[in-house]
Amino acid sequence: MTATATIDLSAFQRNIRTLAAAVAPVPVMVMLKADAYGHGIAGVAGPAVEAGVAALGVLEIDEGLALRAAGVRAPLFAWLHGTGADFAAAAEHGVDVGLSTLDELRQALAQPLAAPLAVHLKIDTGLHRNGATTADWPALVRAAVEAERAGRIHVRGVFSHLADAGAEADAAALARFEAAVAEARRLGASPEILHLAASSAGLYLPAARFDLVRFGIAAYGVSPFDDRTAAEIGVEPVMTLTAPVVEVGDGRAVVATGWGDGLHERAAGAASLAIAGRRRPVLAIGPDRLVVGDADDATVGAEAVVFGPGRDGEPTPADWAAWAGTIGDEILTRIHPRVPRHHVFR
Repeated sequence: MTATATIDLSAFQRNIRTLAAAVAPVPVMVMLKADAYGHGIAGVAGPAVEAGVAALGVLEIDEGLALRAAGVRAPLFAWLHGTGADFAAAAEHGVDVGLSTLDELRQALAQPLAAPLAVHLKIDTGLHRNGATTADWPALVRAAVEAERAGRIHVRGVFSHLADAGAEADAAALARFEAAVAEARRLGASPEILHLAASSAGLYLPAARFDLVRFGIAAYGVSPFDDRTAAEIGVEPVMTLTAPVVEVGDGRAVVATGWGDGLHERAAGAASLAIAGRRRPVLAIGPDRLVVGDADDATVGAEAVVFGPGRDGEPTPADWAAWAGTIGDEILTRIHPRVPRHHVFR
């Protein structure tokens, strides 16, 4: 007996439609990074497209190629590349790529591109994850424009990521982005798509929406804000993690999950889960088992709900994030691949 993650695709689609309505008429890209935030990229890509997204975002080209092989025909975008990135395959199968450096562009141009590679040039506006610096930006743009004129690439977009470090920092980043776009146009680039906002800025900073909003964690039902809950922004958690009770005695119950499945050990003592519709305190978390108290009425074989949408009194991923001193993104992405994902429509 083991833990199970049930992925509610109906809730996922409702979240997408709610978020899309919030930023309409700007199109939406749903991000599938980190195996769709732990939800299983193969299981959620198709439902995201059915919900009306304009594009899907992945981290690496190989993930985009896997989606193409699975029959996904929606626009795809990948922006983190190692030294072995297959830009030729991206061009062949229509996967747009983000490029942050002149070296990445040269790596792409060194490959046999059977068709022009669609690229989105990235300027770093303050997150410092990747992206060209202000000093390096002109050289990257000039080289990209030259390659486009030679028919090797197509400069489809310019993008960046906000650091979400507060309204003042975001305003400064927005100004840096607009200046970089203006400079790119002065240097001969004609990007069709500008994108900057992810979940947080997409909802609270309309000026950052431009031509596309990239929704990540909010689509999976976790609020990107410290001061607003998922319910307050109109979304609900998509993943429900359950595990069976395997032992009962002395007012305690042992549940068949633990930090080996990805639960945060440091949440023990603060966390709770639900058995038979009632919260029970989590006393200890081991690699494959956790112990709960207040369990005199628990029975072996009963289902323990570790977290879920919160509709029936169970904790949510946000609750576990608070107990562990982290963010909801980590609670979801930590769930180990050994935990089966069951994708269902409810």
